[in-house]
Amino acid sequence: MGRVTARDPRFIASLREATRGEVRENEPLAGYSTFRIGGPATVVFPAGPEDVAIALRHADNAGVSWFALGLGSNVLLPDAGLEALVIRLGKGLDGVRSDGDRWWFGAGLPAPLVARQTAAAGFAGLHKMVGVPGTVGGGVFMNAGCHGAEWADVVQRVTVVDPNGVDRVLDREEIPFRYRRSGLERVIVLETEVALHQAEPALLEQEVRDLFEWRQRGTPFNQPCCGSTFTNPDLPPGGHPSGLRSAGQFLDAADLKGYTIGRVQVSPLHANYFVNLGGGTADDVRRLIEHARDRVRDRFGVRLELEVKVVSPAGEIEPTDGVRTDG
Repeated sequence: MGRVTARDPRFIASLREATRGEVRENEPLAGYSTFRIGGPATVVFPAGPEDVAIALRHADNAGVSWFALGLGSNVLLPDAGLEALVIRLGKGLDGVRSDGDRWWFGAGLPAPLVARQTAAAGFAGLHKMVGVPGTVGGGVFMNAGCHGAEWADVVQRVTVVDPNGVDRVLDREEIPFRYRRSGLERVIVLETEVALHQAEPALLEQEVRDLFEWRQRGTPFNQPCCGSTFTNPDLPPGGHPSGLRSAGQFLDAADLKGYTIGRVQVSPLHANYFVNLGGGTADDVRRLIEHARDRVRDRFGVRLELEVKVVSPAGEIEPTDGVRTDG
């Protein structure tokens, strides 16, 4: 007898009975990915935090793997879809509350909305996240950031739930944040508490507008993409002899802007953004990643690591230093 997957009709039926939220089967994941790439999967839409715990316990009892998905940025989902249960974090986990400089955000809340809302209230610390696609939960999980700010700067506590459906609160000191990593493994973020600082609302809102306009001008903001493909390289003291610093600069200097494989292209606007020209596949992206990485390594001796999370059909994240291709 083969192992049970989230596509099993009996598993789907029992999950529907156990949760208040909707469960969809054979749901195309491309519609939940900013890359507009991804095959079918069983997706549960939790009505609240308790549904997340129920879904995790249900999957654990059945031996089914799972994958948490927010707004679908910074992930590359497989063309074949997922055998894992997709737990879609959005409505039902999008609450906001505040008490002085302390704010609490549900994991399903979009980060750009958080940036605008806190800036309008006169609190700084997250306003620079206006150009970061994704949810609060995803942002904390990968320690997302931009313009010199990241979630680790403001996080005080994070409520998570483990595969057994048990939730707990982690203090900041218990979370091993580093560049674009949180160290939170095999848990789902439910809520985050942050400490912000007061500032003039008009000035913050102007900065939010400026940053958003910069993002629109400097990146393929309105095209299907995942955000940054690679993290900035960890260079030795003194930097690289070329003077290049960021992943985008190395990719640009390697003459990769506009390079296309299949229907996926290195953006002519910003080389660290790969865009789906329409009909692009995960395999196109994988091959373009390897080509770009090899070109930079051959020309500059720098090995780029992935920022985008490449997801296997089992719902597991592949290593950042290499991807498998189907060809």
